[in-house]
Amino acid sequence: METSAHPTAKYLIALPTLAEGERYAGIAIDAYGKPTHHLILIPQQPDTRLTWDDALAWAKEIGADLPTRQEQSLLFANCKDPFDADWYWSGEQYAGYASLAWLQGFGNGLQGTNDKGYKGRVRAVRRFLTP
Repeated sequence: METSAHPTAKYLIALPTLAEGERYAGIAIDAYGKPTHHLILIPQQPDTRLTWDDALAWAKEIGADLPTRQEQSLLFANCKDPFDADWYWSGEQYAGYASLAWLQGFGNGLQGTNDKGYKGRVRAVRRFLTP
């Protein structure tokens, strides 16, 4: 008979090395519950609010990415204290309209869309693939 691990069983997870100021946000999983990567919030932030296109360009310029909607939920759940209670751009365009992209509200946890010309807050992440 096959048994599963006890709910309080401890698992050893090899965590990535963090650079100064980085925050570990957790492990992202795929649709089947399989871990895909570790998520790390980087400390750099732009000085001003940016449009979606400018936010994407800024993240790329510093060697990072904007988080996906799933990753933004992970950031809200596990390390929302470095965020102001405001709307932050995701890296995902809204599928229904090419002029819209997704944002995460770090004051209330909601996600919504806005015109890509809106100037929102921006935080970037890096990903560390799980073995």
